Amino acid sequence: MTAPVEGIWGSAWKRLRRDRVGMVSLVIVALFGVMVLLAALGLVAADWQRERGVANAPPTFMGPATATESSGIAPPTGPNVDLSDVDPLAPRYKEWAERAAQFEHADVERAATLPFGADRLGRDVLAKAVQGAKISVFVGVLAAVVATAIGTVLGALAGFFGGKVGDFLEWVYNVFTSIPGILLIFAFAAVAGRGMHSVVLILGLAGWTGIYRLVRAEFLKHSVREYVRAAEAIGASTTSRMFRHILPNISHVLLVQLSVHVVGFIKAEVILSYLGLGVAVDEVSWGTMLSEAQSELILGHWWQLAAATIFMAVFVTAFSLFTDALRDALDPKLRGLE
Repeated sequence: MTAPVEGIWGSAWKRLRRDRVGMVSLVIVALFGVMVLLAALGLVAADWQRERGVANAPPTFMGPATATESSGIAPPTGPNVDLSDVDPLAPRYKEWAERAAQFEHADVERAATLPFGADRLGRDVLAKAVQGAKISVFVGVLAAVVATAIGTVLGALAGFFGGKVGDFLEWVYNVFTSIPGILLIFAFAAVAGRGMHSVVLILGLAGWTGIYRLVRAEFLKHSVREYVRAAEAIGASTTSRMFRHILPNISHVLLVQLSVHVVGFIKAEVILSYLGLGVAVDEVSWGTMLSEAQSELILGHWWQLAAATIFMAVFVTAFSLFTDALRDALDPKLRGLE
């Protein structure tokens, strides 16, 4: 009795399970996905704006900051020192402190240290990194999906039909590629404004051209092959030939491009947030954390920079390795080697 023939995805999953690096990367990416989902639901890092520690509180393994580090320059003291000579407003400080005390209903106790430290406002860096993962991963992955979808559909139409359809899409492609990418992003950002969804739209509209070129070339090559001709002979529709026969055979190309664009779009979000064109001011991402860390790094407070960099590096590396493993599992050239 003949054994049943496995489908494309079934055989791909079998090969992927034998790739240890790919499976470890899949677990890491899945953990990031769970973390992003929990952050989106408000179950973790929902209070990232709360001032939980003293300003620039160091990580726990460093211990609390000394008085000199946390206090800065102390005012002059002594029996012959008149603070009004140093600061004309000094006589009013006591009065203002008494008025402020009337509105204080509870004392807020701030920690001297936090697991990953605190920023200049006393906010937990770990909570910011987790909340920033929600924004950065969402922007990077969703923008890459949008760009891949646009490039795949347009490339499939241009490569499969050719003729006037191909000529028109080639003209659109040449218009987009004739404008420097960074200028195109800035132009879209000026129109769309700030915000997470605006950044996704901007990057998706500006980043589809490279995918279009590759998909068009693949469809030109596959549309004349025997298996597509055979599908046409048995009455398969145009849509079926394009997306059920050709598309699965070029999925490894799309996955590689998706991975590259996720990494590139996370970097682009960092640049946009640094220039004030990224996420809104009441949101946090790895890009805004790196921007804030610049001024803190000058003072020797490196932990916010380290947290954002570590989170970004782990996710990007795991995502790239997993995509490489999935590309190998889906490669048509490897299916006949089992």
